[in-house]
Amino acid sequence: MFNIERWQEIFESMGKNKLQTFLTMISVFFGIFILVILVGFSSGIENGVRSEFEQDATNRLSVWTGRTTKGYKGLNPGRIIQLRNGDFEEINRKHEEDIEYKSGLYSIWGAEVTYKKENGNYRVEGAAPDQQFIENASMISGRFLNQGDIDGGLKVAVIGQLMKSELFKEEDPIGKSIKVFGISFTVIGVYSDPGGEREEKRAFIPLTTAQRVFNAGDKLRSLVYTVKMSDNFDEAVALSASLRDQLEYELKSKHSVDPEDRSAVRVFDTLEEAKQIYGLIDTIRAVFWFIGLGTIIAGVMGVSNIMLIVVKERTKEIGIRKAIGALPSSIIAMILQEAIFITAIAGFLGLFAGVGLLELIGPQIDSDFIKFPQVDFNTAMITVTVLVAAGALAGFVPARRAAHIKPIEALRDE
Repeated sequence: MFNIERWQEIFESMGKNKLQTFLTMISVFFGIFILVILVGFSSGIENGVRSEFEQDATNRLSVWTGRTTKGYKGLNPGRIIQLRNGDFEEINRKHEEDIEYKSGLYSIWGAEVTYKKENGNYRVEGAAPDQQFIENASMISGRFLNQGDIDGGLKVAVIGQLMKSELFKEEDPIGKSIKVFGISFTVIGVYSDPGGEREEKRAFIPLTTAQRVFNAGDKLRSLVYTVKMSDNFDEAVALSASLRDQLEYELKSKHSVDPEDRSAVRVFDTLEEAKQIYGLIDTIRAVFWFIGLGTIIAGVMGVSNIMLIVVKERTKEIGIRKAIGALPSSIIAMILQEAIFITAIAGFLGLFAGVGLLELIGPQIDSDFIKFPQVDFNTAMITVTVLVAAGALAGFVPARRAAHIKPIEALRDE
């Protein structure tokens, strides 16, 4: 129940200790402010990491090969390990039950692409139809590659949104012809990619066509897969790691590569990396909370000291209250109310200042690793709970001391 007299006492007490109260409120203010900023930036780091993984499917496996660095079974180091269609087909056959999407790739970096008077250098990738899902690509217009394009070795291309803007401007590219190193391809689709500009400056053409027109025979630059996901994240990670190890072992065995040679055959497991990075994010968030709570505790100690001073100054008053029948619970409530009030006012100001700053600068922060730092509703509610608990904790010791004051001793106090 609202008690006007008690609130008058609280403001009178704060007025008598202006400097101490102000400094204490400043420490609580910055404690909450720092906590909100740190938690907001931990959210920004998580958003940045998630956006990086959204560029491709999270459950992706990529296979790359290079030169051997170690001799093996009488073979000298320095051999080039070349992936071929047969490797791709053999893996697909052996691990069909674990594979969701699959594609062999034959990539041309910095290919000269022209349309009328416009030209530029772009990455052109020979790929299979599944590449759309491996890349998380969304079609804006037209369609992606299909099996008919692969079987027929058709000269068709699907281009990224940025590539379309640079070459075609406002013109509709569907059905128009672009030239890749002078070879004509008909544009059948335009896609967007959550990875942004870097991923949208590409063109996908049928793998069979790329191998034929670029004289690659049955060579592949890399293999990409996605693993069938389980409802249990840890099980999916374990399956992905197991498949990664199997692919590496099988390819090294087939191409006579030393099992310890890390350069000749590399299998990159995105899901395992995602687990490690999300675990790191949780650690960073915990550290940020620890630092923020530590700062709040310093402020709480200040509030507790203020309340001890208040209790000492009002010892005689408290004794008189008890002598005329005031219950210990009412004394405790009076001290706790003042402590919670001081903590809450300073804390809410810090909370609003932190959230306001994040809202102001958050949209302007858009790096690869930090995107849109912000504090969500649940975090704000947790912060409010921490505030109330901190205020109660700050007033507990002084309130307990006040409740144990004996009226006779208090009346003798000078």
